[in-house]
Amino acid sequence: MSRLIPAAERIVRARKFIQEARDLPIPEDMGWADFSYAAQIHDFMRQAREMIKFIAYTSGVPAEVKEESKAVFDEIEQAEKELLHRN
Repeated sequence: MSRLIPAAERIVRARKFIQEARDLPIPEDMGWADFSYAAQIHDFMRQAREMIKFIAYTSGVPAEVKEESKAVFDEIEQAEKELLHRN
């Protein structure tokens, strides 16, 4: 049986996925249009969302942690826009 990961640890891991996506080198030839690059970014963002998607619905989690998870969702959306969409 897998062990449970506390909500605070899930938030830390989600932010780590966001940072890993930001650390990926941007391809010089096609940039955001490179399918492999876009797939890697989407995968990191998916993993980050999976880490925190149920925190807001979990009982016993402090309100501060729930608010922080909502902030991480906003960070995910912002990072995805910055990394994949044209400026």
